[in-house]
Amino acid sequence: MNEIRYARQTALPGIGPAGQARLGAAAVLVVGAGGIGCPALACLVGAGVGHLLIVDPDRVSLANLHRQYLYAPGDVGQPKVQVARAALHRFNPEARISAIASTLTPTNAPGLVAQATLVLDASDNRAVTYMLDEAASHCGKPLVAAAALGFDGYVGCYGADAPDYRTIFPDMPHAAGNCTRNGVLGSVTGVIGHLAAHLALRWLLGMHPSPAGDLLRFDGCHGTTTRTDFRTAPPATAPPLRFIAREAVQPEDCVIDLRSVDEAPAPAFPHARRLLPAALPAALSAPTGARIVLCCRSGLRAWHAGRRLQHAGFPHVALLALGP
Repeated sequence: MNEIRYARQTALPGIGPAGQARLGAAAVLVVGAGGIGCPALACLVGAGVGHLLIVDPDRVSLANLHRQYLYAPGDVGQPKVQVARAALHRFNPEARISAIASTLTPTNAPGLVAQATLVLDASDNRAVTYMLDEAASHCGKPLVAAAALGFDGYVGCYGADAPDYRTIFPDMPHAAGNCTRNGVLGSVTGVIGHLAAHLALRWLLGMHPSPAGDLLRFDGCHGTTTRTDFRTAPPATAPPLRFIAREAVQPEDCVIDLRSVDEAPAPAFPHARRLLPAALPAALSAPTGARIVLCCRSGLRAWHAGRRLQHAGFPHVALLALGP
């Protein structure tokens, strides 16, 4: 049965039965079962990747359906990972699929990454990407990270024998769009999702040249793809900023909630101080040995406030993305 199922790809030079066996022995952690994750998952399970671990806390909504092709109207309200697992099993009943309906955090990321041969980030969330990058770098696993917005998208393969994500993108953007607010074309997420799966398959198959160190940018308005080789990028010089889990916050930490009262009437922690990002670092006294924990919804405001504190001489800064 497997000989027939995979005959069209095992016929390719450099794959054959040995390459197919490599795919069958591989495990891929896919974080995000949305517009990028759905086509990537379908491609990976169709190619015969033996174990897929899918992480996504969300439920299917009607607004997902124009680009998230694993779901149907009858699935609205159901956990994405469960619906995706059932759909993928219909494509390939022999695949092992683990559905994890949880938010990725600094606490669970290392254990999940350790189970995988390769990590595919389809979350379209920079805070999650940095968490995965740190865990993948620590475990020596490659990270394929992808994102799409509007008519454009990008995907790259980091780590392994190439620089990690943080080296190429040492800072978050000053403003972050999202599909809900800015929109996205379903065909663009489809292209990016398939490119992400393609990079993953190339790495799992040991193809040459290796995809590690490639960054592909897709311009959906002009239908063009450009490739950047970042294998020789210099090491990052900015001091690291790291996200921590909520349970890692200690009573002695100086916790600053950067959300407004309208956004969050109650602070994140009873001992948290509420300040708007523009007030930092002026609103703080001189640096001490205490750790400062900056909190916001997505991590973006915390990131840039943390950079300002580092530049002002505060040595111990951590970030917390609280989520919606």
